[in-house]
Amino acid sequence: MRVLWIFAHPERHSLNGALLDEGLRTLDALGHEHRVSDLYAMGWKAVVDAADFGGADASGDDSARERLVVGAAQEQAYEQGELSADIRAEQEKLDWADVVVFQFPMWWFGPPAILKGWFDRVLVQGFAFGLKDASGTTLRYGDGGLAGKRALVVTSVGARESSFGPRGIHGPVDEVLFPLLHGTFWYTGMAPLAPFTVFGADRMTAEGARTAAASLADRLRGLADEEPLRYRHEQGGDFDADLVLRPHVAPGREGVAAQRVDARERVRAVTA
Repeated sequence: MRVLWIFAHPERHSLNGALLDEGLRTLDALGHEHRVSDLYAMGWKAVVDAADFGGADASGDDSARERLVVGAAQEQAYEQGELSADIRAEQEKLDWADVVVFQFPMWWFGPPAILKGWFDRVLVQGFAFGLKDASGTTLRYGDGGLAGKRALVVTSVGARESSFGPRGIHGPVDEVLFPLLHGTFWYTGMAPLAPFTVFGADRMTAEGARTAAASLADRLRGLADEEPLRYRHEQGGDFDADLVLRPHVAPGREGVAAQRVDARERVRAVTA
C-alpha cells in the first residue's frame, strides 16, 4: 500500500510531530511505502494567484493578461503542463498514493490555512474535479479525479472528548469535519475514513502522548482493510435532477445525517 502523508503543523517537536513519527514507523514495519509532504517545512505557498498558472505574481506586471478566472485557468494550465512546479509535484504524489493521510491540529473547527491552501492549489479543476464521463455527466461525490483512493484525517483538539460527543457543545467530529470529509474528499472521489482524533491535546501528559501514539499505530495496522464512511454517491439514484434526496430516501433525516447510508439501508441493499 502506498501512503501519502500530508503534515500541517508548525512545530515538528510537538505531539503531532510525535504522532507523525510513530505513524511512519508503523507503516515501515508493515511494509507500506510512504511519502511525506511537511507543508510548513516546505514553505508551502497557501494562496492561489496567477503565478500558479504561468502568469505574473501579485507583485509583477500582469497588466497584459486577461482577467483571472481561477477554475478555467487551473484547467488550462493543468492540461498544458503549465502549473507551477510545487503544484505538479504534489499532484504526482497524489497519483502515486492509494491512501492519503491529512494530519493537522483542528483550529476553528477546521485545518490550518496552509492545508486549506494545499487543497485550493493542488486539487485543481481538470485534475481532481470538473471531469465528465462519456455521456457528459460531471463526476463528483464518489466519482472524480481521485476516485479509488481513501483519505484519513489525523487531528488533535484541545477540548475534552465528551464535548465532541453526540450531545456535546462542539458536535461529533465527523459532522464538524463534514465540509472536508464530504465536500473535499468525497466530492473528488476519495473515500473518507472515520477521523482519528486526539482530544485534550494542549493538556496532554507524556503518558497520554504515548497512549495516543499507540492508538494511532493500532489504527494504521488495520488501514488496509478499513471500511470508509458510507456517503451517498451522486449517481447512485438517491438524488433527483435538482440534487435533492428523493422522498423515499432517508425519511425523517436531514442535513449531514441524511447524506450517510445507515446500517438499515446497507442491510436492505444486501438482501434485496
